Amino acid sequence: MNILVGDIGGTKTILAVFSSDKGPKKPLVELTFPSAQYDSLEAIIHEFQSNVNLPTDGASFGVAGPVVGSVARITNLPWVVDQKNLQAVFHWNAVKLLNDLEAVAYCVPILDSQDVHTISAGSAVPNGNIAVLAPGTGLGEAFLTWSSGRYQAHPSEGAHASFGPVGKLQIGLLMYLNDLGFDHVSYERVCSGGLGIPLLYNYLKSIQYAPEPEWLADRLASSADPTPVIFNAAQDKTHPCELAAVTLDLFVAILGAEAGNLALKVLSTGGIYLGGGISPRILNSLMAPAFLEALRSKGRFREMLSNMPVYAILNSKAGLLGAAAFGLTA
Repeated sequence: MNILVGDIGGTKTILAVFSSDKGPKKPLVELTFPSAQYDSLEAIIHEFQSNVNLPTDGASFGVAGPVVGSVARITNLPWVVDQKNLQAVFHWNAVKLLNDLEAVAYCVPILDSQDVHTISAGSAVPNGNIAVLAPGTGLGEAFLTWSSGRYQAHPSEGAHASFGPVGKLQIGLLMYLNDLGFDHVSYERVCSGGLGIPLLYNYLKSIQYAPEPEWLADRLASSADPTPVIFNAAQDKTHPCELAAVTLDLFVAILGAEAGNLALKVLSTGGIYLGGGISPRILNSLMAPAFLEALRSKGRFREMLSNMPVYAILNSKAGLLGAAAFGLTA
């Protein structure tokens, strides 16, 4: 059996064909498309099929947006992905839609040792619940529970829960954002690449925590996306920049605290996995003591959290592979 699998995002859409013979880690063919240049997922699938002569019996798509019933609206795209419409148009036996973080979660059980970086080895409870967080353009969350002999993933919009600041610096951040007009400040607002990093940087700059170098101000002024500029400056050993470095430190502390929050809420004794595009880029910061301290600083539950393994997912195709694993077994 062959299925078409997709990782559907606002920036790019990856489509691939997987087979039950080869399994969910070895696509038969894979192509990437710039999402914004198409008016629908159907248009991309038609182009894919015109270039790939492989029959498919069904499809499984991880989408960047909530799936309600059999319909998904893609974040940052004017697309509506309708499961029933896709099935009718392409004559598939079945179409599966799942949230992109749900797809990443389904990849966790099939990850190999080279796909992850161990932040804390811990001591996993066999078949224990697993927490998944993915800081990228936004902050995604999901979790896995053991059921009927295998792990089942569950979507979550937990990143939109209210930000709980820890310490004076983070309390000042909340007040700063309230003053900007944000009545509700979520974890995604302060712990993401698209929203969080620029806000953290501007906050620290506003309170004159450290001076902004002229060269960095010039780079930011000429860049459409400030986040990679700030990350690069924070990790550049040849041109140290305190303001950028503290921005990254604050981001990591907030990420650690929210990872601990999710771990407590789902009792993730099977481990905590950090996915998304940011985690592999900041491994040194995640390995520093401050991240795990923020994660474990939960009073009486420090010891339990200290026993939970913590990993960063290095495989950039986790969402695609997870959607394949779900599609081939569901």
